[in-house]
This record gives sequence, C-alpha cells and structure tokens, in this order.
Amino acid sequence: MSTIRFLLLSCVALLVTNFSFSTTASAASATEINIGVTETLKRFKTDIPGGEQFLKKANAVLVFPSVIKVGFGIGGEYGEGALQIGGKTVAYYSTAAASIGLQMGAQSKSLVVVFMNNEALKHFQSSKGWKAGVDGSVAVIEWGVGEDINTIDIEDPIIGFVFSNKGLMFNLTLEGSKFTKIEK
Repeated sequence: MSTIRFLLLSCVALLVTNFSFSTTASAASATEINIGVTETLKRFKTDIPGGEQFLKKANAVLVFPSVIKVGFGIGGEYGEGALQIGGKTVAYYSTAAASIGLQMGAQSKSLVVVFMNNEALKHFQSSKGWKAGVDGSVAVIEWGVGEDINTIDIEDPIIGFVFSNKGLMFNLTLEGSKFTKIEK
C-alpha cells in the first residue's frame, strides 16, 4: 500500500512541477496576449447573442485567452491576459488557482471577466492580488439556447464567462482564482 501511495504522490509532484515550470517557460509576450485577447473577444461577440452590445455597457473587461488546468488528485491552473478599458489594454494579469479532489486530466479554457461598475473595477485595480470569492464575487452567467444576453437581468458588478474550444461551459465557478497584475 505504501508503494502505491509513493507512486501516486510522485506522479502528482511530477505533474505539478512540470505544470509550474512550463507556464513560466512559455510566458506570453504583450503582443501575443493582445492578439489572443482580440480573438477571444471576437469569439465572445460571435458565440453569445447580444455579446457585443453587452460589452459596450461594461466599464472594463479582463480577458484570458488561454487558461490551462492540469489535475491528478491535486490540480492547478494558470493563464495570462489583459485588462481593457474602452477597447484599449491598460494592464496585464495572470490568473492561478489550485484544487484538491477527484480530478484527472488537462483542459484549456478562455475566461472573460466583465466589470459593470467603477467601484468594482477600482477595487480590483488597487489590489495586490485579487481573489475571486474573497475580495469580490464573480457571477458566472447561465442562459438558455437562443437567449440574448441583454434579456437577462444582470445586477452583479462582476460577471464571468468561461469558454472551452467548443463553446461556453456552464456551471463553473471562479471561486479561489487569484488575479495578479504582471509586467509585460
């Protein structure tokens, strides 16, 4: 039994170590992030009925073109993105989270966080490391097929959208995700 536990812990350590070094080694440049942000926002506007009009109401949008999640009992995720105000990039951020539980595999997702009022945006910008669920709540929006995002009564100051390569993934949480400003 101790041999199995040793092998399992070794695999987890190798996975976590490999994940942490690979994200550092493959850190994106500002240009790469900006290209990814532009493409992710295009996809958001195309995939979400009313998405373009919805984004026009926002004070700012934080976009992570690719957040990689890897897990084998213990998991972690990491991605880099940009905060845009008025369609212009004003800062770059990373997002990271860790998890423990029944999980195995890897996935890539895109993340769009929309700030609907100045108070929430200012609180986010002034923090050294903003953690969803602790420093502020992020509402993950769900709606039915064919529904327009503008028909939903949204009163939350911060709204999150999570995409996979095949479209929007529902019933996801951003609780525990930490967002930290980075230099590019």
